[in-house]
Amino acid sequence: MQKSDDAFVVFDRVQKSYDGENLVVKDLNLSIGKGEFVTMLGPSGSGKTTCLMMLAGFESATNGEILLDGTNINNVPPHKRGIGMVFQNYALFPHMTVGENLSFPLEVRKMGKSERETKVKHALDMVQMGAFANRRPAQMSGGQQQRIALARALVFDPELVLMDEPLGALDKQLREHMQFEIKALHERLGITVVYVTHDQGEALTMSDRVAVFNDGRIQQLAPPDDLYERPQNSFVAQFIGENNKIPGKVESLDEARGICQIRLGSGELIEATAVNIRKVGQDTLVSIRPERVEFDPERMAPDWYLIDAEVIDVVYMGDIYRTVLRVAGTDDFVMKTRNTLGAEKLPRGQKIKIGWHPEDARALNPI
Repeated sequence: MQKSDDAFVVFDRVQKSYDGENLVVKDLNLSIGKGEFVTMLGPSGSGKTTCLMMLAGFESATNGEILLDGTNINNVPPHKRGIGMVFQNYALFPHMTVGENLSFPLEVRKMGKSERETKVKHALDMVQMGAFANRRPAQMSGGQQQRIALARALVFDPELVLMDEPLGALDKQLREHMQFEIKALHERLGITVVYVTHDQGEALTMSDRVAVFNDGRIQQLAPPDDLYERPQNSFVAQFIGENNKIPGKVESLDEARGICQIRLGSGELIEATAVNIRKVGQDTLVSIRPERVEFDPERMAPDWYLIDAEVIDVVYMGDIYRTVLRVAGTDDFVMKTRNTLGAEKLPRGQKIKIGWHPEDARALNPI
């Protein structure tokens, strides 16, 4: 594996098996730069949390090396890795006050009382919880406890902080607020963060790069906008954001331009960016994001593809209309249009023409 010179965390051909036969992590190669915020995203059982636990030291790699700042840490116990950790269930000691919870990791590091008090106050101030030092966890809300858990992970000034589904227990509004707080702290402190979640919105909002996991492997590693706009396979396209998929067969392939023509099941011939296309005659799924679909002729360019559609359902969602259409033999094609002044809610059963720019259609592998 090529290791970047500024790589701070490195997984080098790492594997993990619990039974000696089945790999839950398969040949993981991943380099994370100092100060980077990388999210491991994927469904349950995809291997993301196991990777985090191996980095933390709570699980051992079956094969391969894990390096931290150039040093192999495979056999270094968790408490000697100098890594901050934030869990979904907060993992605060219920019999201790907030101040005592934060002081504990400093005591383990044999830090003097005066320095401990200074660091505890600083960490609590960072998360706007300075007035809560004498409270116990049971006297605080979930959001307050999560801030304390974050402060405890930061109190000894670690260069690396690991977060395992840290916002999963919070309600939607508080979760979104905490996303921005954590990202702002990351940028202000310059720490390296490895974050695990199954929430795609969380990953897109917070990360410098996202590693999408499935079946023990990274399916794609990219910045959020790349991941959303240019998925490399059907799993990523489906897992990241809402996505339309129309089955078809490759009729021609222009490798030089990276373009292919697809014959849809309903007979239409469309052009798409060839992503996982190797030969003519191959089955494919054409991926198109709902917000890239248009039905107003005034907003379409002459080179857009037009196709017949029938309105099945329209859902008012405040800022957008989510319209479900029958398109090319599928009954679950979605179009999202902004709810602007004079925006039209289409009646069920209406026959319309929809269109999209050819570059917004991506020919991917069939699932």
